[in-house]
Amino acid sequence: MKITIGEVAKVVGASNNLSDLEDIALNNIEFDSRLISKGDLFLPLKGVRDGHDFIDTAFENGAMITFSERDIPNHPYILVDDCLEAFQKLAKYYLEKLRVDVIAVTGSNGKTTTKDMIAAILETTYKTYKTQGNYNNEIGLPYTVCHMPDDTEKIVLEMGQDHFGDIHLLSTIAEPRISVVTLIGEAHLEFFGSREKIAEGKMQISDGMDSDGIVIVPGDPIINPYLPENQKVIRFGEGEELFVSKLEEEKESLKFKSNVLDQEIMLPITGKYNATNAMIAACVGKLLVVSDSDIKEALETITITGNRTEWKKASNGADILSDVYNANPTAMRLILETFSTIDKNENGRKIAVLADMKELGKDSKELHTQLITALNPEKIDHLIFYGKDIAELAQLASQMYPIGHVYYFKKDDGVDQYEEMEKHIQELLKSEDQILFKGSHSMYLDQIVDDLTK
Repeated sequence: MKITIGEVAKVVGASNNLSDLEDIALNNIEFDSRLISKGDLFLPLKGVRDGHDFIDTAFENGAMITFSERDIPNHPYILVDDCLEAFQKLAKYYLEKLRVDVIAVTGSNGKTTTKDMIAAILETTYKTYKTQGNYNNEIGLPYTVCHMPDDTEKIVLEMGQDHFGDIHLLSTIAEPRISVVTLIGEAHLEFFGSREKIAEGKMQISDGMDSDGIVIVPGDPIINPYLPENQKVIRFGEGEELFVSKLEEEKESLKFKSNVLDQEIMLPITGKYNATNAMIAACVGKLLVVSDSDIKEALETITITGNRTEWKKASNGADILSDVYNANPTAMRLILETFSTIDKNENGRKIAVLADMKELGKDSKELHTQLITALNPEKIDHLIFYGKDIAELAQLASQMYPIGHVYYFKKDDGVDQYEEMEKHIQELLKSEDQILFKGSHSMYLDQIVDDLTK
């Protein structure tokens, strides 16, 4: 970071006198005392443990100064009412100081992949930084900002939404120049109650934008009441300003054209929804004056964050389609559609392992059950279900499939058949097979994927 203690104290409205330290430069800011290095600012956050309990450890590791919500002896500190709020103010100031263009991305599905695609395109032309991992909340976003290199010109920030108002907060911190909403799905429906409320929350991404900002959103009419009045709106989808054409889906790639670029793009990933994500990323590139050739090359050599529609090889040679980072009904339907359209290997079968989708609220069982229309015995040979809310879907599927082709493993009322499920998968999977894993991250399907690939 290019910042002094005096700057930080002024930005966050420190309550104590730091005149003797104001010209001292800080190296970085960390909320984990174990990651502190010499010259860093420590951020004690309140979680399972109060970060103030680790202030001594932070200074043992080299901290220069710490935020604090109370007077502390023996160490220099910046006194504030709320450490997290101070952190967010600091991130907002730091973006303004470095004059970095912010591209914000949210959505119920596809936001991480779209973020990766936008960053890859911008990296061809600008010093670019992006959200690392899943650092997309009220702590992760300011952390990303404060850790960007000093020469950053463009930063691509992913914005997550667990509760209403989350996106408003993140947008007002980041003040995006361009904002993207990839999809309005059912993620976190438990906390929102309806897709309409999810749409309203997602559209708060424009709250921190100036009047010359640009918002790229789907043609889904559910967002119409929440479209911003002060920014330019670009819509995508069939019949909209941006659209995909000539789409061809292969096992490990995707070929498409769109009206954004007058060139065919060959993506090295599957899932036809990724053609839309790539088109959105290309649009952002065009808006920021990246050349068509650079956009094409960036997309055709893209590497995306792991466990998002990723093909892997099992140790016995079987093909694994892993999409286990998160799940909602829209995302599960899309990946089942993709998996169903891929040609089978010679003498091989298709197996789908589907686990509970979390945070869907009171209609969770019904939303799981509605996925029966995405299951076709002629396309997917074996189904393995795991969880609680997915049980009724498993029962329906067993009526469609031959006996012995549908298996259900329970996770309810203190009974967890995870180990039995993994053993069954190990015994069922043959070298010529293709197997899909899809479920919420908390169902730990990724561990089975890891075991199969060892």
